Amino acid sequence: MPKITVIGSGAVGATTAQRIAEKELGDIVLTDIIEGMPQGKALDLMEAGPIMGYDSSIMGTNDYRDMEDSDVVIITAGMARKPGMSRDDLLRINSNIIKEVSENIKKYAPDSVIITVTNPLDIMTYVTLKTTGFEPNRVFGMSGVLDSGRFAAFIAMELGCSVRDINAMVLGGHGDTMVPLPRFTTVSGVPITELIPEATIHRLVDRTVNGGIEIVNLLKNGSAFYSPSASVMNMVEAVVKDTARIMPVCAFLNGEYGYNDIYLGVPAKLGRSGVEEIIELKLEENEKKYLEKSANAVKSGIAALNKLDS
Repeated sequence: MPKITVIGSGAVGATTAQRIAEKELGDIVLTDIIEGMPQGKALDLMEAGPIMGYDSSIMGTNDYRDMEDSDVVIITAGMARKPGMSRDDLLRINSNIIKEVSENIKKYAPDSVIITVTNPLDIMTYVTLKTTGFEPNRVFGMSGVLDSGRFAAFIAMELGCSVRDINAMVLGGHGDTMVPLPRFTTVSGVPITELIPEATIHRLVDRTVNGGIEIVNLLKNGSAFYSPSASVMNMVEAVVKDTARIMPVCAFLNGEYGYNDIYLGVPAKLGRSGVEEIIELKLEENEKKYLEKSANAVKSGIAALNKLDS
């Protein structure tokens, strides 16, 4: 079985481990700096195996060395958003965490594919790349899968149809400047622009953009974890099974869409080596404008991080 390490055993990390185990995508190493927490959750998941019928091995540890030779490493470690906190507020705290984590991945799992989940996601993925020095295709983030899932859920609620019939597309940074694309969002192949009034689409787009903070405000002491973990599991499955699935991914751009040296959500083909191809959509001028705004927000975050480090 492939070896899959989940760094961070909080709600997102532990639920991700659960979903990977239930799909039997590989044997799992669940790590955390808090003593006992990854061990306890791993044991609980192992005891669920006979009941759920999965044979994945789940190990809990506080030692980075246990991730040695992992095929896939998922980074969920970091502080979650709290009410009133933007993703950018997390910049200083989480960048320091990600640097430490990335150094250990580089040391113990130098051939792995890395999927980042920690916010602010686009910037943390950039930090991971620069710290590890890995090839860009092996370092990418979970953003568009989650955002598209939220968009699809809201469309299904509006139309009263099955979520299985909806393919949603969201580009850009994982934050307030994300770019849901109604033209490329379909229900059984029919664009939602032909099924839903424009004003309603705008409302659904706004709810998608604010989907994360809506959950934060409701929970009051935490953030989403069911939908992020489902998103990560889909990405892991595409990598370990080498399925070449196309999904929106926080990927490194080297000229695509006119951007360089930046991570941004774009449709990409995922397989064994990570991001195997970036799909360039033909965007209309207003869509390009929104994507540029999103890219500028990510660039500003990277610049702010570089200023903190200088």
